[in-house]
Amino acid sequence: MSTRTGGRLHGLTSTGIVGLVLLGAVILGTVLTAIEGRNFFSTGNLRDILTAMSILGFIAIGQTLVVLGGSLDLSVPFVASLTGVVSGGIMAGDTGNVLPGVLAGLGVAAAVGLVNGFVVSVLKVHGFIASLGTGLMISGYLATNYQGNHGSAPSSFRMIGISFIGPLPVSTLIMLGCAAGAVLLLRRTRLGHHLYAVGGDAEVARLSGIRTTIPLLAAHVLCSVLAGCAGLLLLARLSVGNPNVGSQGQYDLMSIAAVVLGGTLLAGGKGNVTGTIAGVAIFAVMDNVMAVMQVDPFLRNVVRGVVIVAAVAVYARREIDRRPARFERPGVLDSALEEAR
Repeated sequence: MSTRTGGRLHGLTSTGIVGLVLLGAVILGTVLTAIEGRNFFSTGNLRDILTAMSILGFIAIGQTLVVLGGSLDLSVPFVASLTGVVSGGIMAGDTGNVLPGVLAGLGVAAAVGLVNGFVVSVLKVHGFIASLGTGLMISGYLATNYQGNHGSAPSSFRMIGISFIGPLPVSTLIMLGCAAGAVLLLRRTRLGHHLYAVGGDAEVARLSGIRTTIPLLAAHVLCSVLAGCAGLLLLARLSVGNPNVGSQGQYDLMSIAAVVLGGTLLAGGKGNVTGTIAGVAIFAVMDNVMAVMQVDPFLRNVVRGVVIVAAVAVYARREIDRRPARFERPGVLDSALEEAR
């Protein structure tokens, strides 16, 4: 990378870079779909892209919160599946049971998040291991107790997955509302500021008087609740609870990929939800274009992988460029050597 290019990238924020990548993906998608005889900006195609963003968007927002705190959550696909089967079983096709079903599903999701948060923040087990263990337990429970689809969603609840307000899917609007709430949480509340501090350096945060357990606990609970929202949306779209739908969607890995693509550091302490939503949009555009071009599913994963690695490489280069050049000024090296003597 040339010095000039590095300077331009150095002047951009991570959100700015992912915004440029999204713009490039839209332009490339417009050209490729036109070659296939399709209009990228047709109402139907845009609705497909926005609809595809919804489920991954819910999970990626929650994943952003835990990653900012220096943790991870690999249990999210299983939480989504568990929420779907619990809520679907309670609803049982009855409109009067929608509210109890939703509350029960989100309550179960919150309980899983509370367990993850306790193990991570109090028992000091890394989020990767803690959530992996929780996810395996939920997976075993689902496989043992649900051999197939379970319950059913009434038609009134299924409308959430297929309704639109103008050109925008209702599910996407709800997801964007959750994203706005997460942005406000991170920027305007003490909890959000403490979450950044804990992710940046937990020991320094503790010495500064911050109770480091609360931000991580809250982040894991919110992450699981948002995964539960994704499970409810899957229930609305499928009309039944499916115990395997979360794992089949690979939402754990895809949500982490969207978070990283959006510029959030896996080490924690730096990033934002806006970048994550842009990362989700990039994946939605890519998948839409590859579906139009009938690209092999295995090749789609190759393309996703290349985009993720390239994005992380750019972010890493920017971090290197920002490091102070301690020995670039005349006389600094000599002074350092003299002090060493």
